[in-house]
Amino acid sequence: MKDQIIEQTTTFVRSELGEDVTGHDWFHVDRVRQTALHICMQEKAGDPFIIEMAALLHDIPDEKLNDSAEAGKNKLDLFLQSISLSEETQNAIVQIIDSISYKGGRSTELKTIEAKIVQDADRLDAIGAIGIARTFAYGGKKGQPIYNPNLNVREEMSLEEYRKGKSTTIHHFYEKLLKLKDLLNTETAKVMAEKRHQMMEYFLEQFYLEWDGQDR
Repeated sequence: MKDQIIEQTTTFVRSELGEDVTGHDWFHVDRVRQTALHICMQEKAGDPFIIEMAALLHDIPDEKLNDSAEAGKNKLDLFLQSISLSEETQNAIVQIIDSISYKGGRSTELKTIEAKIVQDADRLDAIGAIGIARTFAYGGKKGQPIYNPNLNVREEMSLEEYRKGKSTTIHHFYEKLLKLKDLLNTETAKVMAEKRHQMMEYFLEQFYLEWDGQDR
């Protein structure tokens, strides 16, 4: 029964996000799923089924990928009602998805190990080489410039400012990506993050050399 539900969920997510060009496509979702299950196994903690379901569905209600937050929530709720899950399991999945988003750095208390694991997996996919690629894909889709040295890095932001304020893709490294390593919950994720974080630092170092023409 659980295998069938995973299969149904996979089909649904692929149909919803398969054409996404902002870095929230099926391949992102599948990486988060695989990483979350890896962390679950390494940490010997959490319910693998709830972790896998939450990882698969984590971007379905995302406000960025829907007409509104309410539309996204309805889409998730309708899907969960269409499959054979207990109310308790549905609530556990929704609670994870509702609590793991970055939201401009304002943290939501994570109540379960499952939420901590899925959040770690999602954040790991936002850093490193793939994180760099995804960041520029999303910035381009939003119409953000690559970089503007005249803009300041935003420190404290409301959710509205974080989502819609003026920034650049390079600034996003300082406003979010470089902070993620220190916000991870599990030891497994922290170890995985080291190399990915280093990759972003190397990238930025080279970026500024080229931007300033110092590599000629």
